[in-house]
Amino acid sequence: MANAASGMAVHDDCKLRFLELKAKRTHRFIVFKIEEQQKQVIVEKLGEPNQGYEDFASSLPADECRYAVYDFEFMTEGNVPKSRIFFIAWSPDTSRVRSKMIYASSKDRFKRELDGIQVELQATDPTEMGLDVFKSRAN
Repeated sequence: MANAASGMAVHDDCKLRFLELKAKRTHRFIVFKIEEQQKQVIVEKLGEPNQGYEDFASSLPADECRYAVYDFEFMTEGNVPKSRIFFIAWSPDTSRVRSKMIYASSKDRFKRELDGIQVELQATDPTEMGLDVFKSRAN
């Protein structure tokens, strides 16, 4: 199961929680963390369905890398409610170089495990994943 390039496995709970978000909509967002000692990606935080973008943004640490998935709901120009599942690779400039390298080398494999990602964002500071960015990328 471990990726030969980065050596990171993906904990089954990551896939299970993602399926819950995608199919049952039991979570608004999921924050994933690489546990370096265990060499695997784990679920760090689950957002309740009633939580919004601000709750999501505040759950990402200012100086550590994370992966996240966000279920973004919006209205189309024709007033039709829709949603898009965003994958966010959060890699702040202030995080450790080693951490950035591990997250970067593990990202593609981890993303492949989450079947149903519709939009991907790479963010190094909060402005790169602001609500306006979500809105513009959702359509």
